[in-house]
Amino acid sequence: MESNWLRIFVLLAFCFFPVFGITRHYKFNVVMRNMSCLCSSKPIVTVNGRFPGPTIYAREDDRVLIKVVNHVKYNVSIHWHGIRQLRTGWADGPAYITQCPIQPGKNYVYNFTITAQRGTLFWHAHIFWLRATVHGAIVILPKRGVPYPFPKPNHEAVVVLGEWWKSDTEAVVNEALNSGLAPNVSDAHTINGHPGPVSNCPSQGGYRLSVAPGKTYMLRVINAALNDELFFKIADHKMTVVEVDASYVKPFKTDTILISPGQTTNVILTADQNFGKYMVVTSPFMDSPITVDNVTATATLHYTGALESAPMTLTSAPPQNATSVANNFINSLKSLNSKKYPAKVPKKVDHSLLFTVGLGINPCPTCILANGSRIVSSINNVTFVMPKTALLQAHFFGIKNVFTMDFPGNPPFVFNYTSTLPPPSLATMSGTKLYRLRYNETVQLVLQDTGIIAPENHPIHLHGFNFFAVGKGLGNFNPKTDTKNFNLMDPVERNTIGVPSGGWVAIRFRADNPGVWFMHCHLEIHTTWGLKMAFLVDNGKGPNESLLPPPKDLPKC
Repeated sequence: MESNWLRIFVLLAFCFFPVFGITRHYKFNVVMRNMSCLCSSKPIVTVNGRFPGPTIYAREDDRVLIKVVNHVKYNVSIHWHGIRQLRTGWADGPAYITQCPIQPGKNYVYNFTITAQRGTLFWHAHIFWLRATVHGAIVILPKRGVPYPFPKPNHEAVVVLGEWWKSDTEAVVNEALNSGLAPNVSDAHTINGHPGPVSNCPSQGGYRLSVAPGKTYMLRVINAALNDELFFKIADHKMTVVEVDASYVKPFKTDTILISPGQTTNVILTADQNFGKYMVVTSPFMDSPITVDNVTATATLHYTGALESAPMTLTSAPPQNATSVANNFINSLKSLNSKKYPAKVPKKVDHSLLFTVGLGINPCPTCILANGSRIVSSINNVTFVMPKTALLQAHFFGIKNVFTMDFPGNPPFVFNYTSTLPPPSLATMSGTKLYRLRYNETVQLVLQDTGIIAPENHPIHLHGFNFFAVGKGLGNFNPKTDTKNFNLMDPVERNTIGVPSGGWVAIRFRADNPGVWFMHCHLEIHTTWGLKMAFLVDNGKGPNESLLPPPKDLPKC
């Protein structure tokens, strides 16, 4: 009798009590590996000797522990791009923001729980330009028993887009910083680490995705490139977009997606064409007079059963300045906004901010090639100076003289931001300035491009939060007229958003995550030049609204 009651209790427990996630363990050995590409070879920094690095698989509510062991000569830190890190800012990863880097020969365990998130994100190095080769996918599956809000695909594949330099990327950026000029662009783009045949290396192999006729495939597409926004296209095949940045969207069909550095896009592909081989391409989008790597990477969609000798069905990449193709894709993105996955857009705004983003020129007596000046980047004319003590540690322990709390909420001087005529001065101010938010306050942030030197699209990434892109436009933002057209019903939810060239984008978010959270351009050269800042979010009431204490193995500076 007693055992029967026990069985009933266990059954009731499974029926009425939640089943919590499991703990998943990973080990990342950061090591050098000699890699051949573009008919030459060079040593690169990798995780576990792989490029791209290993994929992390987990489910919503899982706890993830990743031990990172540094076996290379560089300091290292890893960012889990898009993971909310609720109350666990110590695991976010940007060097000198939430942690000091992992020094050579040292290790650190990143410990976080995936809360209310499912979909595709990615991880990457967050120091120097190491993320050129130190990156990989994060696949978050729904809780067990929870279906996708679309028909479950038969199969899935991770597709990581990237860039490749024949030279050492650290040498590339150091040369640029020493000269004061822009760095050399990459030599090729890659699809899962392979450029495919290119003119200066026609024998170079490419990535192949095998598909079975009639089956459906979810492609988890990630832009891990350092400096290029990319188009992605498959010959004679439509793709159904179902998710961006691990947030579900209203499904729509397209033959081309646009994906900025730091963004992810899930598409459903149906293998509904004739047996054969079909070209896959990724190519840059740049609608400003700025030099980019214009080499198109190619791969093959190969139907099982098709002969190796079968002819390839070709496709052409969109023109580099195909603004209309880019806008058609961006404007199609809407949050799913279903009963189960509502778009919780803040309607009331506590902080209404306007941040200009763009370039500038500061004096540099040693920059001979640049005539005694250097290119810099800024937000609200502040070129961010990286501290030597991690900001989160300084905040938590009350360490003084590391940062100031005076980041301006609006541009320090007003001018025609998108005019081709420059303001009287192209110089910026420098500082380690933060903007303070109380717990649970709401923010409307308008990111405004400037035409200083050249207008440009800036993919801005905010750590620690998702946000809603409620509006965008060309020219200068007008708060009296542009806010009337804001979408507060089903705007797309993201963690990285493109500020249009010569225009603006407006986002809203709720500051419900205590800590210090980095915001920066995901074009790595702009981050290097200083287009970055951080929000400091205070603790709320009680332990569930407060930053956890730092782990014992937190790296030291």
